[in-house]
Amino acid sequence: MIEDSPLESVKSQICVEFESDAQAKIIYNSIVLEFETAPDYRSTMDLTLEGKCILVDIDAQDSTSFRASVNSAIKWINLSLEINNLTNV
Repeated sequence: MIEDSPLESVKSQICVEFESDAQAKIIYNSIVLEFETAPDYRSTMDLTLEGKCILVDIDAQDSTSFRASVNSAIKWINLSLEINNLTNV
């Protein structure tokens, strides 16, 4: 973290919208454990399912940990979606 940075924390909510409620629920159930067990040294992530949207709430101490959290969330969601698409061919 940059010592002289005026940035105290970064908070954000990301909505990932899927084609259907069912698809969102499958992806949510696939990744929720990753979010619950992820190390939270400098950031926390919470996951919520609302219809066909998965909401990812991120609270990070700095921009570097925020970026790492966003990258992790995208990676887990994308991987689960790719696996789901492979099984539904």
